[in-house]
Amino acid sequence: MSDLVPHYQDKIAQLKGPIFVFGASGFIGANLFNEIFKVRKDCYALTHDATKAWRLKLLKVPFENIIHCDILSGHSVREVFNQYQPRTLFNLAAYGAYSKQNNVNLTYETNVIGTVNILQNCTKENVYIHAGSSSEYGFNCTAPSEEDRVEPNSHYAVSKVSAAYLLEYYARLHGLSTLNLRLYSIYGYWEEPDRLVPRLIENARQGRLPSLVSPDISRDFLFVDDCVEAFLDAALNVHEGISGKSYNVATGHKTTIGDLVDVARAQFGIEQVPQWGSMDNRKWDLADWYGDPTAIQRDLGWQARTSLEEGLTKTKNWQDNVSYESTIIPAFENPKLNPVITAIIACYRDAQAIPYMYDRLVKTFNELKVRYEIIFVNDNSPDNQEEVIDAICERDPNVIGISHSRNFGSQSAFLSGMEIATGDAVVLMDGDLQDPPEIIPGFYEKWIEGYDVVYGVRVQREMKPHIHFFYKSFYKLFQGLSYVPIPRDAGDFSMIDRKVVKELVDLPETEQFLRGLRAWVGFKQTGVPYVRPERMFGVSTNNWTKNIWWAKKAIFSFSFAPLELMSYAGFALTGLSILGIVWQILAKFLFFPDTPRGISTVIVLIVFFGGLTILGISFLGEYIAKIFEETKKRPKFIRTRIRRGPKTYRSADEIRTLVKQLRK
Repeated sequence: MSDLVPHYQDKIAQLKGPIFVFGASGFIGANLFNEIFKVRKDCYALTHDATKAWRLKLLKVPFENIIHCDILSGHSVREVFNQYQPRTLFNLAAYGAYSKQNNVNLTYETNVIGTVNILQNCTKENVYIHAGSSSEYGFNCTAPSEEDRVEPNSHYAVSKVSAAYLLEYYARLHGLSTLNLRLYSIYGYWEEPDRLVPRLIENARQGRLPSLVSPDISRDFLFVDDCVEAFLDAALNVHEGISGKSYNVATGHKTTIGDLVDVARAQFGIEQVPQWGSMDNRKWDLADWYGDPTAIQRDLGWQARTSLEEGLTKTKNWQDNVSYESTIIPAFENPKLNPVITAIIACYRDAQAIPYMYDRLVKTFNELKVRYEIIFVNDNSPDNQEEVIDAICERDPNVIGISHSRNFGSQSAFLSGMEIATGDAVVLMDGDLQDPPEIIPGFYEKWIEGYDVVYGVRVQREMKPHIHFFYKSFYKLFQGLSYVPIPRDAGDFSMIDRKVVKELVDLPETEQFLRGLRAWVGFKQTGVPYVRPERMFGVSTNNWTKNIWWAKKAIFSFSFAPLELMSYAGFALTGLSILGIVWQILAKFLFFPDTPRGISTVIVLIVFFGGLTILGISFLGEYIAKIFEETKKRPKFIRTRIRRGPKTYRSADEIRTLVKQLRK
């Protein structure tokens, strides 16, 4: 890790607290938070991006100093402001800076709407420092001063310019203390391993060079320690005379990619000759992209202290010390280090239980120290479930409510939630609290070990013994009849990895029996034993008729045994009939001439074979009915609304667009 620069301590100590660092899971945000947290324990890391929170995990940030906040939700931002009363705010949350971040709507929502949501909660007592970008200058990229015209050349650049104007507006009309820091090419500790400088240094450690763009492309490379100091200086020196302004955070030196490679080769003794053009230039790469730091030196007293040679050496030493190949790269590539877990709850007549389910789930996820998403699926319940779910969505942006047009059943409810789930794994649960949230840590432990599906095994049910016996008997029978290995006593309650969820959602079947399909798709699976409690509220919607329907659904979906049984019975009885005919002839003419005559034997045989025929036809009918149902290709469910945080999607087009966006 970086050594604490002596003058940081005094500057950090002077910051007004509590301190918020939005986007603390990102590259610069993690460095800024880490340096402040070494001195101040009233500094909080705010993050909503689980794919990058690996930095906070490896930094071993205490859970109580990590706040999950969605800046796209005004309610979420308002709640954390009310709870923590921050005084100094650093906003480094952004989207669209990297080529892989190509969702245009999310770029504007994060960089503009997110900024508005934070500024709306700020008062004159706050200090707000915003991470801008040199991309704001766009085509006007050759050492522009802050007064020069901005000419953005990408959606990201336009969104950053908009945010800069927002800061100026809030400073002039609302008297906020705020500055916009236009950052140039920051490099150093904790940068993404797939970026230029980390790749260059990691290859240098192996004595080679990475794939390279044109040597004429230029940057203004600034070491991350100097960038952190710029944020501290801005927070300590902002005043009414400069509030709302933008400042270039740059060295003022143009460094081409060719210069960078030459320095690295000399610094690290790389003999390999660079292969220029072995990687395509990015569409926004420019030949003269560097900054003018005159204004920030004059107004804030800040200047870059670290030379390129020194910065590269510090970064290489850091990569050596943190076991880069075995620690940083795996953490960057593996989201399970800080995953999002989605709980999908199928709800019908569960209005009383839902608040308890929510509280117990949140407590469980917080104890696991993972981010969560909770999806309640109201399967057209006749009670006030929808109002209960809406109230939870209003106060927690991590909760989604889905309403169906009619009661499609729990299997469709689970699929409805799975289709829009964004978590790295999903947990399927019934809404009556018979699937205890406290079992999830056991699932999570197995999932972390590498299992793709972890299902709950009901070792005991809190119910009458004779009913428990029938359940056990059915699962034993079903396991014996099924043509795929079906775990015994395993219901829908399970944790399923995202890649398995995708396979299940993409299956074309209309009639779906998830616990069977879960076994059918394969992958690495295991079980966790638990005791299934009785329903907390109300009366179970299951009855003997419904249980028989479930048994038929399971058997006829995953077994050909009934058809095979009738085939075997047909062969056996036909053989017996032939033997019976031969016996009758022999008995009449050879052994027992006085064999009685009558219709009783004929009647018994007719009834027996007639019943057997009807039974066979009924089995055949069950399979034909399933074929008929599948050929209709009706949707598995119809959603009438989706409530996501404070926003409600009602029309079919709105819902369809949201689902498409979430499934990307």
